[in-house]
Amino acid sequence: MRILPAFFVVLSLICFGCTSAPVQVKETASYKQSGKASYYADKFQGRSTASGEPYDKKAMTGAHRKLPFGTRVRVTNIANGKSVIVRINDRGPFTKGRVIDLSRAAFSSIGNTAAGILFVTVEIID
Repeated sequence: MRILPAFFVVLSLICFGCTSAPVQVKETASYKQSGKASYYADKFQGRSTASGEPYDKKAMTGAHRKLPFGTRVRVTNIANGKSVIVRINDRGPFTKGRVIDLSRAAFSSIGNTAAGILFVTVEIID
């Protein structure tokens, strides 16, 4: 009978202790983050994103490290006040200091792609 409690401890560690789950939706209701945004290079066109869908440079999508796939966020360029709504469908960015990677279309709608990086705020929308 002593095996049964140990089994549940091991099972709990396997199921919950070894994974890094995305931020829960209810925890993100007032989520706001500021930092640098970049965009995907054209070479990624058609490649699979972490969600499994192919990257489309003309879609309004983005990559975030923790927000759940399907989350819609407003990304606002701090310099000019322009904003765009994107759907999170990938993980990243993996460069220090960046908070979101945007599709080329999303990035170009709020700033010049020649700049390469924009300072933005990211907010979840309902």
